[in-house]
Amino acid sequence: MLTALGDRARAWVAGPSPWSNVYGLARTLVALGTGGTLAFSDTTTLFRPAAGIPEAPVCEGIRAASFFCVFPSGWLEVARWAAVLLLVVVASGWRPRVTGLVHWWVAVSMPWSATLTDGGDQIAAILALLLLPLTLTDERRWHWSAPVESSGNNEAKRLIARSAWVMLRLQVAGIYFHASVGKFKVTEWVDGTAVYYWLLDPSVGAPDWLARLMLPVLSSPAVALITWSVLLLELGLALGPLLNPSLRRVLLPLGISFHLGIAVFHGLISFVLVMFGALILLLRPLDEVFRFERLRAWLRQLRPQPASAAPALEPVAVQAQVVSVTTTDGA
Repeated sequence: MLTALGDRARAWVAGPSPWSNVYGLARTLVALGTGGTLAFSDTTTLFRPAAGIPEAPVCEGIRAASFFCVFPSGWLEVARWAAVLLLVVVASGWRPRVTGLVHWWVAVSMPWSATLTDGGDQIAAILALLLLPLTLTDERRWHWSAPVESSGNNEAKRLIARSAWVMLRLQVAGIYFHASVGKFKVTEWVDGTAVYYWLLDPSVGAPDWLARLMLPVLSSPAVALITWSVLLLELGLALGPLLNPSLRRVLLPLGISFHLGIAVFHGLISFVLVMFGALILLLRPLDEVFRFERLRAWLRQLRPQPASAAPALEPVAVQAQVVSVTTTDGA
């Protein structure tokens, strides 16, 4: 029995390469989510005193190792833009073995030191940590490159990387499971009115113009179906890794559409980018690499074309005239 289990474990480890642009695109989206929060939020908004937090950034205990605490006092604005620059490098996909640690350091520094954060910042920090076994064993120069086999003790590195995939999927599945089941004890989610209150809330709801457009739907019995569909979709996403690949291919665009709706109605763009990355880690098979031929073709069209030399028509015409004259004279 143990021999059979060992054979199955070796076959699993020897499966598709875990180092592909699937996890590469996911970490790019997660890095852009955190980078967007830092780039488009003022320093005084992210790092501000609050109840029980007289000073910001918070640098007590282990938080003293935060990226925002290693800069001199008064350099918080410099630290913010330095973090943005580092996250852009991470998102570019360059040297995952180097930028993986940088990504986690900056991502975890947000919930450690910033005062105004949301669930997306916390999820980004967790995903960046769980991505470390993949990045540290990835020997490619760019995480967009074709999968390659790691040199040296390859079997051990593959085991570490593929185990990281399992942990990432368990973590993201747990997030969606808690998001769904946790709502069951809330009266408004059970009776089907929660979406009405969320979308019409003046502080976190939809913009006024969009809320007015949605009001007829939200005031009808259809709001209950919309509310319960959120619960079902989140539960379905949590169970996604247990479903067959064809169902997962349906769930992925549904999950992306769901989070696009959150971006439109609630404006949580950074959070949505992080969750896009989480959905890819959860539902995209690691061996089904993304093809970017259309994107590459479009970028090639945008490149300025070098000015080509004008065709030498005039010299040819002159030469033809000379030949004509010569022939006439000869006649």
